[in-house]
Amino acid sequence: MELITQAGGDGFTIKADIASASDRKILIEQTHAKFGRIDLLVNNAGVAPTVRADLLDASEESFDRLVSINLKGPYLLTQQIAKQMLKQNKDQFGSRGLIVNITSISAYTASINRGDYCMVKAGLSMMTKLFADRLANDAINVFEIRPGIIATDMTDAVKAKYDKLILEDGITPIRRWGTPEDIGLAVRAIAENRFPFSTGAVLDVDGGFHIRKL
Repeated sequence: MELITQAGGDGFTIKADIASASDRKILIEQTHAKFGRIDLLVNNAGVAPTVRADLLDASEESFDRLVSINLKGPYLLTQQIAKQMLKQNKDQFGSRGLIVNITSISAYTASINRGDYCMVKAGLSMMTKLFADRLANDAINVFEIRPGIIATDMTDAVKAKYDKLILEDGITPIRRWGTPEDIGLAVRAIAENRFPFSTGAVLDVDGGFHIRKL
């Protein structure tokens, strides 16, 4: 455990493998022990395929890895966090907790050289709806934030490709790369309970990529 102080708040970090049941248990227990309750879960853990392989050549090993980290881990962690939230009293906003799933435009955009990634992100998107429906009457709202093309280590390898698509071809109406800060602002809005009458909702943080145009 590592204690941190930043941006006027106190926190701590725990190193954990989201695909590991024992690590998920430690993550929940230590967080609850530190703060006495869990008000927000952001499922942001995720990996890309090690190799961008054609759909007909992608390996079982790659598929299993992505399912374990990007889908199974968040699903089971959310299940356990939700049970903890159900034990809590409502906060000043009348909420027992908030859950945010970070998906991707790949949840609905076909990329045949990383089909396993698209499939797990689509699964995470459905997971949002399922937990939103299950937990709505218990004062726990669930959201999906759907990023577009974001400048991260994951997209470094294809920077030239996306530079052309964004800056020259205008694949997004807002002609710039997204940033982690753009995603953070969306998470913050949810964490501040700015959408108390919404659940199962999708926030597209994608520069307008989702707009279909001729």
